[in-house]
Amino acid sequence: MKQTGFRQLAVAGVAAAALFGSAACGGGFDDNKGSSQQQSGKASLQILIGSSGAAETKAVQDAAAKWASDSGNTATVTPAQDLTQQLGQALAGGTPPDVFYVDAGRFADYASVGALEPYGDKISNANDFYDSLRKTFTYDGKFYCAPKDFSTLALEINTELWAKAGLTDADVPTTWDQLTTVSQKLKAAGVTPMALGDTRDRVGAFMKGAGGWILSADGKQATADSPENLQALQYVKTLLTDKLVQFPKQLDSGWAGEAFGKGKAAMTIEGNWIKGAMQTDYPNVKYTVHPLPAGPKAQATLSFTNCWGIAAKSKYKDQAIKFVEAMTAGEQQMSFAKAFGVMPSRQSVKDQYTAAFPADKPFIDGAAYAQGPVNAPKMDSVLADLDTGIQGLAAGDPKALLARVQKNTEAALKG
Repeated sequence: MKQTGFRQLAVAGVAAAALFGSAACGGGFDDNKGSSQQQSGKASLQILIGSSGAAETKAVQDAAAKWASDSGNTATVTPAQDLTQQLGQALAGGTPPDVFYVDAGRFADYASVGALEPYGDKISNANDFYDSLRKTFTYDGKFYCAPKDFSTLALEINTELWAKAGLTDADVPTTWDQLTTVSQKLKAAGVTPMALGDTRDRVGAFMKGAGGWILSADGKQATADSPENLQALQYVKTLLTDKLVQFPKQLDSGWAGEAFGKGKAAMTIEGNWIKGAMQTDYPNVKYTVHPLPAGPKAQATLSFTNCWGIAAKSKYKDQAIKFVEAMTAGEQQMSFAKAFGVMPSRQSVKDQYTAAFPADKPFIDGAAYAQGPVNAPKMDSVLADLDTGIQGLAAGDPKALLARVQKNTEAALKG
């Protein structure tokens, strides 16, 4: 559920270290283009995915089989047990799959060492991808890879607990001030107002709402230690100390969606993946979905996405691009949406998606103003430290935390 544990961070760090190490030692991807002579004709594509479950695996395998049958190629789709580890090792070892999922949070690591083929603008109607998603997969001015699909954050409200506090639809908060007001009313009624994930993948939305972020828009400057970010963290700190917001562990839950589903909080901020969890685990809970309350500077949300990466060392780049073309066609994206609940990355099918899933409109509307993950290499430890600071924010010093993140980000950007 977009939760990042210490084991995942450790694995990611090991994989990234191996990848960067191979490049630093003269075995970088840009140095070996001649070793991957392109093969024309029929291809045998190897495709590695980080599947969300059986439904996604089957959908992608079926789509790949249809493409292979129509084109005369072969395409083998393998769901990874641990995508970051397996892909990092394959890239570092020089034996990558031809096509693979690339998480937005890892994209810059791979692009910066030449592991990815920058094919994005070769896809038909490449400008049809949401601009925020194109930016997420752009590095040094090159649009590298086609966004597969995406998720955004929105505000979920438990209608029963909302009514218990005497609140109505007219009380749904659209600003931070209103969020504070309704939270106080919920608390007064004996209801925990909000369960919130304790990382930058949730709290970062408040930073954007205040007009801040960790990096500049071009990803080249550290911007953590800013008045805007300080305002955001001070606001979240106040919510925490006043018990208007609680982290999942304070509510005996593994993630905020669990606390929300169990009725331990009236509100949460989660992505559209919460829909499947609620249907499966808490089918009797009635809730509504709304845009996040706007901050003092902006309407904001965060986006989470993957792209279809193509290995710079693939011998079948032309065929791989045609495969991605088929996977990102509007009709195919709608098939994936219906099969496993993702949102299409193409703007041209937004109306079609909204008609099929009207309750998800706040999520897909968020694409117009969403901020993607930090788009710079070697930031793993910096972001892990930021998350640790957020987890201790109630008793911590936001100014000191941001100063530390600024210093560490500047060091990471310098390499």
